[in-house]
Amino acid sequence: MPRIRGGLWARCRLCACIVALTASVFGVGYVARSQAQAPAAPGAPTTAQQPSIAFYYGAKPPVAELQAFDMVVVEPDSGFDPTQHALASTQWLSYVSLGEVLPSRSYFKSIPQSWLIGGNTAWNSHVVDQAAPEWPAFYVDQVITPLWQRGFRGFFLDTLDSYQLVAKSDDDRRKQEAGMVAVIRAIKAKYPEARLVLNRGFEILPQVHTLVQAVAFESLFRGWDQGGNRFTEVSASDRDWLLGQARTIRESYRLPVISIDYCPPADRACARNTAAQIKALGIIPYVADPALSQVGIGQIEVMPRRILMVIDTPSDISLDDSSANRIGAMPLNYLGYSVEYAHVSQQLPEGVLNDRYAGIVVWLNNSIVPNQARYAQWIRQQMDNGIRVAFMGRFGMSVDGAMGQALGLDAVRGRATRELEIVSRDPMIGFETQPMPDRREAVSVRVRDDARSLLRLRAGQYEVDAAAITRWGGYVLAPFVVMTMDDVNQNRWVVQPLDFLRQALALQPMPVPDVTTENGRRLMLSHIDGDGFASRAEFPGAQYGADALLKDILERYRVPTTWSVIEGEIAATGMYPQLAPVLEPLARKIYALPYVEVASHTFSHPYDWARTLEKEKDRSTAGYDSFHLEIPGYSMDLDREITGTRDYINQNLIPPGKKVKVLLWSGDCQPPAEAVRKAYAAGMLNMNGGDTLISRSNPSWTAIAPIGLNKGEGAFQVFAPHQNENIYTNEWSGPYYGFERVIETFEMTDKPIRFKPLNIYYHTYSGTKAASMRALRKVYDYAMSQPVMPIYASDYIRKALDFQTFAVARDGDTWIVRGAGDLRTVRVPGQATPQLAGSQGVVGFSTANGGQGTYVHLDGGTARFRVGSNTPAQPYIAEASGVTRNLVRTGNSMRFDFRGDYKPFFRVAGGSQCRVTVDGVAQRGTRVEVAASEQSSQTFRRVHVDCAE
Repeated sequence: MPRIRGGLWARCRLCACIVALTASVFGVGYVARSQAQAPAAPGAPTTAQQPSIAFYYGAKPPVAELQAFDMVVVEPDSGFDPTQHALASTQWLSYVSLGEVLPSRSYFKSIPQSWLIGGNTAWNSHVVDQAAPEWPAFYVDQVITPLWQRGFRGFFLDTLDSYQLVAKSDDDRRKQEAGMVAVIRAIKAKYPEARLVLNRGFEILPQVHTLVQAVAFESLFRGWDQGGNRFTEVSASDRDWLLGQARTIRESYRLPVISIDYCPPADRACARNTAAQIKALGIIPYVADPALSQVGIGQIEVMPRRILMVIDTPSDISLDDSSANRIGAMPLNYLGYSVEYAHVSQQLPEGVLNDRYAGIVVWLNNSIVPNQARYAQWIRQQMDNGIRVAFMGRFGMSVDGAMGQALGLDAVRGRATRELEIVSRDPMIGFETQPMPDRREAVSVRVRDDARSLLRLRAGQYEVDAAAITRWGGYVLAPFVVMTMDDVNQNRWVVQPLDFLRQALALQPMPVPDVTTENGRRLMLSHIDGDGFASRAEFPGAQYGADALLKDILERYRVPTTWSVIEGEIAATGMYPQLAPVLEPLARKIYALPYVEVASHTFSHPYDWARTLEKEKDRSTAGYDSFHLEIPGYSMDLDREITGTRDYINQNLIPPGKKVKVLLWSGDCQPPAEAVRKAYAAGMLNMNGGDTLISRSNPSWTAIAPIGLNKGEGAFQVFAPHQNENIYTNEWSGPYYGFERVIETFEMTDKPIRFKPLNIYYHTYSGTKAASMRALRKVYDYAMSQPVMPIYASDYIRKALDFQTFAVARDGDTWIVRGAGDLRTVRVPGQATPQLAGSQGVVGFSTANGGQGTYVHLDGGTARFRVGSNTPAQPYIAEASGVTRNLVRTGNSMRFDFRGDYKPFFRVAGGSQCRVTVDGVAQRGTRVEVAASEQSSQTFRRVHVDCAE
């Protein structure tokens, strides 16, 4: 971690002395000035609201949380790349030091020694002579330009008061101040678009206020004494002096003012209260830890959207196959949280984590983990830091003695000598199956009066609590989390997971990003794995199964479809070179259809992806190359599987204007992280795996997969929402009409709760048999009878990726949501609806299934809105099959752009006597079908809705 240095000074109101207070390197983002002075930046807030600003100086800034702010400042050596996070709604700024330089900075050795006129021993830094004639040009070329080339477009100028450490006279001070003014002018001369914010610099504001966007200072209420290593309370006199400076800056220069204050890292209440105090004075707050290594609380408070799941999965079981992933993650996704895994045997995350994790779920197989003492200490530390913990299955440690005291659990003497009976239980126990106490599993603990027992068991005088909600979180012990039914290879939830997790982790109601729905309609995607492209149809009318699918499915339904091919199956370099002259033209014919998206299913269709890695070669007793198609002369090569097949398809099978967008994983669909990263590096999204198989014969939420699996940095695998016909036909052994049972899965993932979009997923070999074709038509007919919005697989994948980093924050009673613009629905809990007056980015709303809340329709990646119980009188989109963007709402009218891929329409609600035009052409009624333009279905049409006052 780089040396942290803020250069923020606390000036005594009655004397000229300056005292270094902080261990942080500050930078501030652009602040929109009044419209008369400067235009608003893209995505900048309106003049009626103060911008939100964050400062983060740790390594690897948590972009998912920070993007909720309008402006974010990062340390330039943090590893952050602004070009990779170019959301228009968030401006990323770099810290730069003007008055001092660290020896570790790359440009330090280029500075002439004569320019270094003093030192700051507290930080081992050198004070630079601002009056040196060559200094402004040097600073722009050596400091600003490299950062500009990296993509930064704004800078926080720190250590502006450093010259006062060495100035010997008023004349010296004036020369140094003139030098700083020259630097600022030089920056703006070379980079007129550069957004500059000063750290203090009160003395030079009269000369430069027209060149900067805001001024920051430190510690209006709470400070940090670096020398004394302690938090401080700011005196009333010092605060009054700062408020006087703030008043001058706002009234004379019309610039926003920022105060950065400090609270203990674990004390979110302190940060929340301090930010409210600053905000009440009309000053932009930011309150965080002294090192600025946490996401603090400012004009907004970010809602953490990650859950850390601690696991002990054995080494011979992949994370893909772990019960934590297969069973435990989905409920958390539905509640709005992405899941990150930490293995208990490895290094657990350090530091205070409450700024990014909403809670910790412990999902263990073992009652005692090998490193019990270290693990127990870590658990206690997280609880002390205010993070709630939910144990699901086992504690992983002894909970008597000191740990029992910390958890508020009393040890129960003895053990159960006969079968346990249920004394009391909460309604959340017995969800999919009734609890079946097992005295061999009993843990001898009882909760105290400050906890709520969810399941109390008794055997004679022996009485224990097997589940409870506690002051630090909660627990459900085995076997009351999930019951395993080995005979039928199924599971059942014993505890209602949504209710338990909400209560144990004290999850706050918030708008939940939702990947199942858009504009009130269930999303529908159709994708085809390439297997069987070379297989002949077994009925008259088509030569190959692919030809049958083309004629009887694609051309019949004409819905957006993502179709993949296996190069080793259809190319001259593959298994059937003699068929390539027939199969390749057939693939070209399919890919020429405007509603078919191009995907790859690899070169050789690996069955066991773990063995694609070089280090896994020795795991095969049947030979390293036996786990993929037996292509003559081929040995496994990940680059050939991924990049090679992409190039083959792009160069040989598709018309101009198209390219491979998606890689659909083959075989076990468990690619290693290296393969996932290679897919992204090759410019392809990725999907498959997950195994959502809920049905009437397996009616359990445990059979619903999560959105995907994070396999490491840059390696998020998106799961297919539903499974393919291979599963429903007993691995293609019959009955071949079995895929019609996927309709059960569609229904059970939609009602009473919509967990998944609708996904028709099958292989090319489904086109080879009459029974499987009939099943496919039945499935399509069902799907098209439902209120769906058809999209491509790539659209869904982007929504799933957007879910991982989607930001939710609150500004008082206003919600702020921000993403990449792909995920365009949030689900608000309860019966509240968005209040359209004063909202931004909200197109409309509709009721979610099963009373699970309200779907709020967004026009892009950013929205601000409040919720309430009254129904808006303004017009809004109640339902639409298509994409909306560029919403402008004025009183009882709204304007937006609209397009759709399949039978696009929208329906207006609210308002009265509404008139609708599309590209200036009047429409009849408030349900409007929008035909695609002559050029493309991708062309947006301009819609005007005007209603009576």
